[in-house]
Amino acid sequence: MLLWRLIRSHLGPYAGAVAAVVVLQIVSTITSLYLPSLNGQIIDDGVAKGDTGFIMRAGAIMLAVSIINILATVAIARNAAATSAGIARDLRSEVFDRVGAFSAQEVSHFGAPTLISRNTNDVQQVQLVLNMGLMFMASIPIMMVGGIFMALREDLGLSWLVAVAVPLLGVIVGAIVVRMLPWFRKMQDSVDTVNRILREQITGIRVVRAFVREQFEEKRFDDANVTYTGTAVAVGKLFSLVFPLVMLVFNGASIAVLWFGAHRVENGQMQVGAMTAFMTYLMQILMSVMFGVMMSMMIPRAAVSAGRIDEVLQTESSVHEPTDPKALPSGATLEVRFDDVDFHYPGADQPVLSGISFTARPGQVTAIVGSTGAGKTTLVDLIPRLYDVTGGSIRLGGIDLRELSLEDLWSRIGLVPQRPFLFSGTVGSNLRYGDPDATDEQLWDALRIAQAEDFVRAMEGGLEAKISQGGTNVSGGQRQRLAIARALVRRPEVYLFDDSFSALDLATDARLRSALGPWTSESVVLVVAQRISTILAADLIVVLEDGRIVGQGRHEELLENCPTYVEIVQSQAVREEEAAQ
Repeated sequence: MLLWRLIRSHLGPYAGAVAAVVVLQIVSTITSLYLPSLNGQIIDDGVAKGDTGFIMRAGAIMLAVSIINILATVAIARNAAATSAGIARDLRSEVFDRVGAFSAQEVSHFGAPTLISRNTNDVQQVQLVLNMGLMFMASIPIMMVGGIFMALREDLGLSWLVAVAVPLLGVIVGAIVVRMLPWFRKMQDSVDTVNRILREQITGIRVVRAFVREQFEEKRFDDANVTYTGTAVAVGKLFSLVFPLVMLVFNGASIAVLWFGAHRVENGQMQVGAMTAFMTYLMQILMSVMFGVMMSMMIPRAAVSAGRIDEVLQTESSVHEPTDPKALPSGATLEVRFDDVDFHYPGADQPVLSGISFTARPGQVTAIVGSTGAGKTTLVDLIPRLYDVTGGSIRLGGIDLRELSLEDLWSRIGLVPQRPFLFSGTVGSNLRYGDPDATDEQLWDALRIAQAEDFVRAMEGGLEAKISQGGTNVSGGQRQRLAIARALVRRPEVYLFDDSFSALDLATDARLRSALGPWTSESVVLVVAQRISTILAADLIVVLEDGRIVGQGRHEELLENCPTYVEIVQSQAVREEEAAQ
């Protein structure tokens, strides 16, 4: 069973605690089975005969046994809670590490909302059933078998009640559990849907308000919420049948014991204490069955969750670490060379990139331009191996990227993505993502180059100024400049600017590019740009159209021999004239 396999694979560090729980459960169950019999003896041998000494001795034993039972139960609960919480912690950590190793392809395949719910809600379901299992895994079978033995020991004449009540309870609740199974999968899927829609609405709140789509989004969320609620209600309705039916069996069994037991007592076939003990044992047996069935009710949902967790853990990244990585030679010229590169997204009919060949050299600026959907961002994503090429090769310093260790590759690259993201914390903590050991002076140097020094100094606290999650408390242009500064702090051999100047005004853009020159004079600089003014001075401009290179050269050369580039330049010139009017 997948759930058991997932739990068993993480039990190693907690083997001692699990063993202690099993031993304590045996002790607790044996004491629980001993008490009704002793109580029956007190009634029959002590009270009936007026033997005060026996009552006192037996009462002292009952008190001692009860104390042992209480201490064992407390220890079981403590160890079970600690073990289940520890395994849940390990599972969350393992899922987090696996997701962190995913390429962009796997993240897109799952989606952020489901990855979040699998690492929270699904792990919680596994933790809950594990905690219950540790609490009762040994006591339920021992109590059932021991209870039946002790009940029959008290009186064989009422044994048929056990034979009727126990299977009846198991069949009733088992039938309900079977009907619940398909609803658990729907419930977890509906949790994913609610998380996805909520995340989209929170992230895109500005767009929602700008297009006055609040009512539409409310309805979309309501639909998902109603679906989730309906699923939960369906499960709740089935679950609500359990306890009335269980109590019906319990009460019916109690009445039967009292009715038939009273007749046996009246006929001298059974003593009152034995009847009391028999009833207690029957209740213990039925309670064990009930707890076992409750466990069986929780197991299907936990099994669904375990399957979803295991799906993440068993998914291998499409970007693999080389078995025998090569090392980049120290002091070597680390140019980036594309050799006939092709790339297909999984399941796509047409390639996004095809036959891409060019070389980005250190000390030069290589620009990538093209229409929307030409493949510019995908091309940049191939360099840090967010995706792997499906044809051809990309070489850094003459070595195929797939032959370099990922850590070595990533340490050479400073990436400023198309949508810069800042983490909750401070300006300084965000900049030190580039270099954790960077000094304040180095941070200010990077901010100065990125044209961010003025507004950071104006913020309360300077480098210690608070940044909210995603950088939502700074403007788009400020967020871009902070992301650029973060890359500059790293001082990598390769800079990747994916449309990183789009939110800057022309004057700021010009000052930033001018300041970047000396800072990146020995590095490869690859710039994806929409504005032609940003890359006029680039040493090499690569023009993409439908995933293919349709032109390479400097600005003046492309104006003479690349119609696509001329069209882009002219379209931007027209837009600038219209804006000026």
